[in-house]
Amino acid sequence: MSRMVRVALIQARHEVHGDEPVKKHKDAAIEKYLKLIKEAADKKAQIVCLQEIFYGPYFCAEQNIKWYEATEKIPDGPTTKLMQEQAKKYGMVIVVPMYEEDITGVYFNTAAIIDSGGEYLGKFRKIHIPQIQAGKTPATGFWEKYYFKPGNLGHPVFETAFAKIGVYICYDRHFPEGPRILGLNGAEIVFNPSATVAGLSEHLWKLEQPAHAVANAYFVGAINRVGTEAPWDMGHFYGSSYLCNPRGQIIAEGSREEDEIVVGDLDLDMIREVRNTWQFYRDRRPEIYDEICDF
Repeated sequence: MSRMVRVALIQARHEVHGDEPVKKHKDAAIEKYLKLIKEAADKKAQIVCLQEIFYGPYFCAEQNIKWYEATEKIPDGPTTKLMQEQAKKYGMVIVVPMYEEDITGVYFNTAAIIDSGGEYLGKFRKIHIPQIQAGKTPATGFWEKYYFKPGNLGHPVFETAFAKIGVYICYDRHFPEGPRILGLNGAEIVFNPSATVAGLSEHLWKLEQPAHAVANAYFVGAINRVGTEAPWDMGHFYGSSYLCNPRGQIIAEGSREEDEIVVGDLDLDMIREVRNTWQFYRDRRPEIYDEICDF
């Protein structure tokens, strides 16, 4: 009997102007997402992943100390507690990307993983932190080193009620080593919550992650927000969230413009089928890969 799991990816537009107080951003986004999570539950989703730092704009377009106010403790902060309630209410696993405060002045780009009974399972901290100029002015870019310390928790895999899941966040997808480690650690579904704009990486969006799915024979869920965000106007967040199977085939995809819940049914037995055909893990030669660390 097939191991089927229904997965939902939520992509959404953030419409509050960046000049507004942080609390207004968080309140508006959380109100919106509670409705979207309910809609995902109505669609019988068992695992739901939200987009990168879901409760606000992509504030890394500027360097402004104001946004440090968006940090929360994980798991002791209010948003984690709220999402634990939602997970328990709907019997679903929720992957919740947030801006985490470790200690005062030390902040991470983090995703909390909450099981279907509301249990907090742990967190992943974004490992690769970009500092890239983008947008219409030199001041606009992906200035993430101003906000985030590089993740220090490795590549954990979480045993949820429905599947073994892993996470890497946005820029992490450009580095093949992490996705391979997640596969070796037993991940069956890997989620990549992102905030990325057209003209910079859209041509890579459907190349890299299907390639990770093929190289590691697992499912991938790629999530991207939609729309433009004032006042930065750094580019168009092009949505196009999708689910990809271990053969690299996209099985469900969202639009470029609209708030959307992308839903797909994943047959986890496909992982064994594909790995029994393509023996990439058997034929690895880690004993000769040391030189990759010499550069």
